[in-house]
Amino acid sequence: MEDIDAIAALQDPVRRRLYEYVVAQGREVGRIEAAEAAGVARNLAAHHLDKLVESGLLESGSRRLTGRSGPGAGRPAKVYTRARAERTVSLPARDYRTAAELLAEAAEEAGIDSALGAAARRRGEALRGPSAPEGLHEAMELLAGRGYEPYLEGAGGADGPAGQVVRMRNCPFHAVAESFPPLVCGMNLALLEGLLGTEGPVRARLDPRPGECCVALSKNNVH
Repeated sequence: MEDIDAIAALQDPVRRRLYEYVVAQGREVGRIEAAEAAGVARNLAAHHLDKLVESGLLESGSRRLTGRSGPGAGRPAKVYTRARAERTVSLPARDYRTAAELLAEAAEEAGIDSALGAAARRRGEALRGPSAPEGLHEAMELLAGRGYEPYLEGAGGADGPAGQVVRMRNCPFHAVAESFPPLVCGMNLALLEGLLGTEGPVRARLDPRPGECCVALSKNNVH
């Protein structure tokens, strides 16, 4: 029931706006910033943010938002980030995570990484449809619909300089990837190669970072 209670906490529209804003930043967010983003008073934002912490959806800490230290730096402010724990609801209860971990363990022991990659690439192609994304912006929209939470790293827009990189704050396979990183990250890369295409203007590559998806996107300079 804890997961159900946590997700039920998002039923309040103000609380949901605050949660979505904090999650989208990918960093610590203070109460004043969150309140301004949600269009509510600071005290109301603080109340809802703390409720989200109680529900296990956010984590809180404190730091000086001025970036200074020592006398005159001001008191530490309360800040919020997305909780690391995952929440799922299924009625009646289902345990797909255990099934996924068992299948991953068997695949790793059997050494069928290449077969898994081929299957993932075919699934990506089936999900993609008739044409690959024409640029980073279109690729970001496609990945957002798959739950990856993409964001652009670098100056300019998504169709700007070739050096720009799209990274993803969420990995849909995070729970299993933690236990079987090479296998699951390879599968994830193959899935996205199928989804985005390998000969088009967008290239997927492995570039793991702590707390983010192991795959990053950039412009394909082959052509």
